[in-house]
Amino acid sequence: MERPVEHQRPGAPPRLSIVIPVWNEEANLPALYQRLAPVMDAIEEQGRGGVEAILVDDGSADRSLDILRDLARRDPRVKVISFNRNYGQHAAVFAGLDAARGATAITLDADLQNPPEDIPKLLARAEEGFDVVGGYRENRQDTAFRRLASRLTNRMMRRILKGVEFRDYGCMLRAYSRPVVDSMLLCEERSPFIPALACQFARRIAEVPVGHADRAAGESKYSFWKLFKLQMDLVTGFTSEPLRAATLAGTAISLLSIAFGAFLVVRRLLYGPEAQGLFTLFAILFLMVGANFLALGILGEYVGRIYVEVRRRPRSVVAETINVEYGDEEPPA
Repeated sequence: MERPVEHQRPGAPPRLSIVIPVWNEEANLPALYQRLAPVMDAIEEQGRGGVEAILVDDGSADRSLDILRDLARRDPRVKVISFNRNYGQHAAVFAGLDAARGATAITLDADLQNPPEDIPKLLARAEEGFDVVGGYRENRQDTAFRRLASRLTNRMMRRILKGVEFRDYGCMLRAYSRPVVDSMLLCEERSPFIPALACQFARRIAEVPVGHADRAAGESKYSFWKLFKLQMDLVTGFTSEPLRAATLAGTAISLLSIAFGAFLVVRRLLYGPEAQGLFTLFAILFLMVGANFLALGILGEYVGRIYVEVRRRPRSVVAETINVEYGDEEPPA
């Protein structure tokens, strides 16, 4: 892909890269920078190395990109990547990680629900040698539905990623070491779940408590349908257990059906034909048909994921970058 026009300001490689996906966050971006800049200043003043903030505009329809351009002009530590359209949060994070030059990369949402002031806590744990440092949200301010969905997701991920006991996979405030980032960038999945993917390459993991607040402005980007799609991506992307469960369920139902058929034959021989059990037969038939469609649906999810992967379309298309240095590589696709 042809490199987009970019305005580069070369500098020494930073110690820390902060990756922030942005989608229609014009109301939050000024406050985000006002709170993030002092954190970056403090880290640099402590002699812990330079800091860069990579904000990835995921095809925003509001003034988010204009605000990002202004921030990048005023502060060369602010790097901007702009997509030609919306590709999703994880595609934006991957693009930011691809441009990150720091030895540690920290991801953060732009909605200010996780405070930027907690970044030094994660960086301190990463400097102790941990490959992945996750934040878990204390005193969550989300709705009851979001908290329930999060609990189910966390429980499911702990079962899938055996030996990894993160409490909160949904928290965006996380730190990754350079080897883990480089390993993730080698993966070409179209629908990755980054917190779980990182655990596949991490030897030492840790978790620290972080704050959580109500969304300062704007609306949540995760609808019920997007949450459901995320759950399916998690399951199909990291385990084939549902296929095995469908196989076991189909085998059990088949055996029960054979046993029940034998029972009906014996009963007919002993007592003759009867019509009283008609509705029972219908109920059993509906059970088997429903189980069959459930198994087909699970299989379809895996086949659909294979279809998406084999097309090998780019995860995203970069339209513009500001202050970003990719070296000799082409910009992310």
